[in-house]
Amino acid sequence: MRDLSNDVVLHRSEGGFEFLQFRKLLELGVKHAYTLKPHFFNTRPGVVSEERYEQSVKNYIDFCKVIDVDYNKLVKANQTHTNCVKVVDMLPEKMCIEEGKYVDTDGLVTNLEGVSLASCNADCILLLLYDPVKKVIGNIHSGWRGTFAKIAVNAIKSMKEKYGCKPQDIIVCICPSIRKCHFEVNEDVKTICEDTFAYTNRLNDFIEYVGKDEAGTDKWHIDTVLITRILLEDEGIKDENIFDCGICSYCNKDVVNSCRADGKNYGLGTAVISLRNNQKNS
Repeated sequence: MRDLSNDVVLHRSEGGFEFLQFRKLLELGVKHAYTLKPHFFNTRPGVVSEERYEQSVKNYIDFCKVIDVDYNKLVKANQTHTNCVKVVDMLPEKMCIEEGKYVDTDGLVTNLEGVSLASCNADCILLLLYDPVKKVIGNIHSGWRGTFAKIAVNAIKSMKEKYGCKPQDIIVCICPSIRKCHFEVNEDVKTICEDTFAYTNRLNDFIEYVGKDEAGTDKWHIDTVLITRILLEDEGIKDENIFDCGICSYCNKDVVNSCRADGKNYGLGTAVISLRNNQKNS
């Protein structure tokens, strides 16, 4: 497999898994990773086959062992493209995937030692958050709907309100996702974007007209990663504390799961982040 390592992320192969880790989070001792192909983590009950679901759960168990986190304390929201961020304030009795109070939720934050937060994507943005002062982590799924609904803002607000985090202390890591070069939309999505973010006076920076397709339909490219950065910086996150891997899921479809590239049988990659057992006192 091609090595995706760069100045921001390290590509590792261990225990049969290929995954990325952010150099900054490694430096700070934060257990985390983002998985690459061929493994998938499709766990939506009633949407994926029972066989695929069971394999995905097994993949979670095996992968948690690889990165040395307790799979019994893993929590994953079911990700329905909302801007809802919830606090994980109780230790799960067992692995909690897309159930209970985390239904219709796309972001999780916690300060509980040993808890692992998971999210999945196949083009959407995943944000890993860490406040090294308050020892708080977050894991946010931000598709274009969630981005436009400003889930990144809600995540920062949740960390401030629940744990007293200061935005200037929070580190944000942006996992592989579809980038402006391949996030092509029709006029309806482009118009929503314009209406939502006109206040930034930067529409020309993140919306680009690319012409008509073979059917004569106008198409635009949108930079949802740039929009996310703007939202984060508006909330007080320092530019130097935003670590973007810069990897486009579509451009790297041989390595990264991509819905647009792979079609209806696409797989989902997962991002997992956890507080180390000794990290709260480090």
